[in-house]
Amino acid sequence: QVQLVESGGGLVQAGGSLRLSCAASARTFSSSDMAWFRQAPGKDRGFVAFISWSGGTTRYTDSVKGRFSISRDNAKNTVYLQMNSLKPEDTAVYYCAGRPRADGVVLRIPSGYAYWGQGTQVTVSS
Repeated sequence: QVQLVESGGGLVQAGGSLRLSCAASARTFSSSDMAWFRQAPGKDRGFVAFISWSGGTTRYTDSVKGRFSISRDNAKNTVYLQMNSLKPEDTAVYYCAGRPRADGVVLRIPSGYAYWGQGTQVTVSS
């Protein structure tokens, strides 16, 4: 079982930046596709960004393209989400998720991921 622990959330003003980190417990991290999802109050959990096991493929939801960047360091068993030009509508609990590698398959739905962190709150004030 892979355990994921997110960190880096907090309160920031609109236009500011945050970097989220997700540390994985298992050595299988390097062969896992990873993603970030977010959930605002009263809304479903939605896809934010994806990175393949090698880091060679990344995908983003349209609303964060050009502002967010996902990356990973397999030597540190960690995936990151750099968030710039934050907006109040980015306010949500952000979750890190993972699954065994599925070459060429990018999933944007929560049910496609086997491992989840506990979430970290991001609040953007206007």
